[in-house]
Amino acid sequence: MPDAHVRRVFATDGGRLRALRLEALGDPAAGIAFLETHDDAAARPSSFWDERAAGAALSASAAQFIAEVGPTWVGTVTILIPEPGSADYFGRIRQAGTALAVAVYVSPAHRGQGILDDLFSAAAEWARAQGCDTLILDVHTENARAQAAYARLGFRATGGMIDGDNGREMELARALA
Repeated sequence: MPDAHVRRVFATDGGRLRALRLEALGDPAAGIAFLETHDDAAARPSSFWDERAAGAALSASAAQFIAEVGPTWVGTVTILIPEPGSADYFGRIRQAGTALAVAVYVSPAHRGQGILDDLFSAAAEWARAQGCDTLILDVHTENARAQAAYARLGFRATGGMIDGDNGREMELARALA
């Protein structure tokens, strides 16, 4: 299988971003891995996806990375850098130097080929360049596949747990230095 190329999304990638998100939300683990449903995402207008792509391409506090094999998008991760002292998507107050990884997905046919490693490498490099020293993510306590993948990437449980709309989530972190 050809190597994947990882890059930050372009501001013009709204339609492709939508298609990959809908694919991800169709995954059997999506119900515990994402904070929205396929139907909710599908109902959003194209202007929403265009604005999301522009923000993920140009912002200094959010970036989305995609992996592509030829013309096909096969994976993604989004990095959010919350304002220090502000609440994240679960209402937790975040400190300076913290970046959050969300919306992680690799197409089933491309799993186990290093694409997740490449996505997180690019994401970590960008977060470091923004002044972050810690990368944090949340994973559902019942999502053993994702937990194993994140452990392989150096993430460790912080002891933080939260009950979200999809059930119990555990916080994982890894140093970026």
